[in-house]
Amino acid sequence: MRFVGANSREAMRQVRAALGDEALILANRHTEQGVEILAMAESAATDGNADIGSPPRPGEPSSPPAAVPATPASPDPAQAFEAMSARLLEEMRDMRALLSRERSQSQSTGTLGEQLVLTMLEAGFGQALAEEVVSALPEELALTTAMDERALAWLARQLARRLSGLDDEAAFMDRTGIVALIGPTGVGKTTTTAKLAARYVMRHGTRPVALVTTDSFRIGAHEQLRIYSRLLDVPMYALNADQPVSDLLGRMKGKSWIIIDTVGMSQRDHRVIEQVSHLHGGDSPVRLVLLLNAASQPETLEEVVVRYRQAAQAAGGELHDCIITKQDEAGRLAPVLDIVMRHGLRLLFVSHGQRVPEDMALAEPDALIERALADRAPLASPAARQAAEPAARSPGNLMGQGRRLAAVLQALRQRLPGFEHLEEVWNLLGLPSSIQQQRLEQLLADYPRAGQALGMIWSDRRRVPGENWSMPDVALSPEGTWLALPLLQHRQVAGQQARLEAARELYDIDVHLLNGLPDGESGEWLERQQSSWCSQVRGSQRIEYAGERRTLASLVDVGEAVGEVRCRFRGAPGRLDLSTLPISVTLKGSRRDQQCLVARAWLGEVRDEESGKVLSKRYWITPARLGREPQPLLLTLLQGDVLPQLARRAWQRLDPAELGELRADQRLLMASGLATVAAHLDLAEDEAAMDLRAELLGLASGRRRRRDVALLESLVQLFLVRDAIRHLGLGERETG
Repeated sequence: MRFVGANSREAMRQVRAALGDEALILANRHTEQGVEILAMAESAATDGNADIGSPPRPGEPSSPPAAVPATPASPDPAQAFEAMSARLLEEMRDMRALLSRERSQSQSTGTLGEQLVLTMLEAGFGQALAEEVVSALPEELALTTAMDERALAWLARQLARRLSGLDDEAAFMDRTGIVALIGPTGVGKTTTTAKLAARYVMRHGTRPVALVTTDSFRIGAHEQLRIYSRLLDVPMYALNADQPVSDLLGRMKGKSWIIIDTVGMSQRDHRVIEQVSHLHGGDSPVRLVLLLNAASQPETLEEVVVRYRQAAQAAGGELHDCIITKQDEAGRLAPVLDIVMRHGLRLLFVSHGQRVPEDMALAEPDALIERALADRAPLASPAARQAAEPAARSPGNLMGQGRRLAAVLQALRQRLPGFEHLEEVWNLLGLPSSIQQQRLEQLLADYPRAGQALGMIWSDRRRVPGENWSMPDVALSPEGTWLALPLLQHRQVAGQQARLEAARELYDIDVHLLNGLPDGESGEWLERQQSSWCSQVRGSQRIEYAGERRTLASLVDVGEAVGEVRCRFRGAPGRLDLSTLPISVTLKGSRRDQQCLVARAWLGEVRDEESGKVLSKRYWITPARLGREPQPLLLTLLQGDVLPQLARRAWQRLDPAELGELRADQRLLMASGLATVAAHLDLAEDEAAMDLRAELLGLASGRRRRRDVALLESLVQLFLVRDAIRHLGLGERETG
């Protein structure tokens, strides 16, 4: 019989009540209804007359098995026992499946961070990289424990972003010069040389391409490459391992693309440094490309990269590029990708067979990561699984932090127009004041560029409370994004209408978001230009409605509801309940004071998303010709409220006593720029912004703050670390 109870004690009570204290417990498991127990009376095991009944309904007590009367229609005891045996066999199968499911579930329990680390370890990625990746888990995902498609997609994005490849193969193949393939013995350098040469020939023809071999040790090495050179119809030259490349350059005049197949050497061979130094012995720069065997052990790959990079540095060169070979022989792809990512190498191609040139393809990070994550295997021991702990407990290694910093900066440049200008302002730190002024003038002379801005948030012309400066104006891109570097108020012409006209003439700006109503002349100019504009005003603003002069605050219950809009307010999620009504308003200083502007008022209540509590009330006025669709303008003005507060906080963090000589206008640009970037990242809802937020917040530590404030602090830290690296002469590397 089956018994179901809310817990084990309740289920056992039912068992004892139905079958007595001598009942035999055959199986138990957890179900959606509670605990399910399969039991039978001890006597039934001997007489074979047990009633194999259906389970009681949840919440109903089980009744004792009814006695089966001995009638000619009663089942034969042997048949009954056979039926019971079959049923028990079925239950045992169910229990086996249940145990299998529970084992699988036990392996995936824990926080989402732990599950993601475990997923990476099962795929073959190392602990260090797993911790680095998961330390930037977005809060939108970290609050859940479900290992769903969204979490896996996030993991794949993070790994693919760390795997650098060729953005443009043509840029690499069209760059003339010498390429030398280096690596240990047996890694496939000769075959890869032929494959790479074939790609050059297909693109540029045979005449400008030449092959060179330095492998004079391996029997038949010259002949193997010579066969390929004949098939490709390109010349081949032999160079002794101890000869510099310059010895051959005179014989290879007219050759624009030279590929060197070097002699294979163990990474532990002290002659590796000598080999690499000979490759750099000529006047022509040699691009080194390291070949990595995908089938090698991770420890071996780690040693290969470290030793060959040390050799390149000792010879006065650099090693940044690699090619993965023998992918078809590797059980898993993740270990070699882990090495490539952790050392910041650029992966050019992936080789997966002996055919020339078919079995080599351009490295595609997304596809490689997808394959790597698909080839997962359960970890062998419980000790290995215990390693999959939340990455936040580990500070990460220095190299990983450096890669993350560079990746975050690059993502900000790509995402936010004007971010590079903000960086240039920071670059002025430490310079004499006169030079700062000169270079700042040059920097701001052509900012923003034509077409870069579509609209402008015109900040309040009064000073920010507690400070002696006013919040700069913030330009809007055609996509509605705030430009990272705001515009200082004191650099603009005096008079509102003159500023509006200059913005239209210089930047082609035709959307104006104002704090307060425009004055009379500006309002008439905006209407003549048919510009889109929106003014955020106070509740005490007087307007004309239904023939009466009223304040906007008194009309809250009169407006027509138009629904709610999701928003963020002061760093937290909220919603904006909107209503609207037609009004007219007289603009101050108008030459036609008796003529009212036909307009529309918008009344909004900002509520907390969870509690529904009213956090603030807001009022806006727009020209009637915009109709009922200016909600994006209202939302932009509302969310711009936070900019002066964030800029003030950043201003206080940028202490000249710590940063060195710093002009006030430069300091204000830096502070307001940090504010716009932090606010933008806090407000954006796309996945790329979510990932970038998590990376930024992962770079900083400390007490938990409001999210926009935490992002601001992280950005300050990001720039300070960036400057420290630049001052040490370790600036970011740009590769072609």
